Amino acid sequence: MGGNRLTVKGRATRARILAAAAELVHRQGIARTQLEDIRRAAGVSGSQLTHYFHDKGTLIDDVIIWQADTLLDREPVLDSFDAWHRWADRVVARQTARKFQGGCDFGSLAGQLAESSPATRALLAEGYERWLDRFRTGLRSMRDNGVLRPDADPDVLANTILAAMQGGLLLTQTLRRPDPLRASLTAALTTLESYAG
Repeated sequence: MGGNRLTVKGRATRARILAAAAELVHRQGIARTQLEDIRRAAGVSGSQLTHYFHDKGTLIDDVIIWQADTLLDREPVLDSFDAWHRWADRVVARQTARKFQGGCDFGSLAGQLAESSPATRALLAEGYERWLDRFRTGLRSMRDNGVLRPDADPDVLANTILAAMQGGLLLTQTLRRPDPLRASLTAALTTLESYAG
C-alpha cells in the first residue's frame, strides 16, 4: 500500500514497520526474518502488518525502496574534495561504531536479493542508480566549477567511489577491522583528486 494515500498516523505506522523490518533483515538476513519477528519488533498487530503489506515479498520490496530513500537522505552534498573526505570519514566511523558488523545496509539487501527475481533486481538497481546519481551530481558541480578538470568523467568517478565503498564495507565486515574500508576509500579519493583542476 503506497505511503501517499495514508493518514499521518498510518504513514508513521508503515514507516515503523519498514524500519523494524530493515533492521532485522540487516542483522539476521532475509531468510531468518519472519513476519512475526517484524510484527513484534515494530509493535504492531498482525492485522496492521497485513493492512500495509500483503506478504513478506511486498514488505521486502518496500524495504528496498525505504532503505534507498534513507541512505540518500543521509548523503551530504558532495561538491568539494573536503566534502568527499568528510563523507569517507563518516563511512568509516559509522562502521567502526557498529563494530564492523552488517556491512552496507543497502548492499546487504543487494547481496541477498539481486538474483531472487527480475523485479527485485530492478528495484535494487534503481536504488544504486539513485545513489550514483547523487554522486554524479556533486562531481558534475565540481567539474562545472573548475574544481575538477574538464576531462573528469562523473560517471566513471561515481562508479569508482561507490564500488570502492561497497567492496571496502564487505571486507571490513568480514575481517572486522577498518583498514580495508579506509584504504579503498582513500584510493578512490586519490583517483578523484588526480583530476583536480
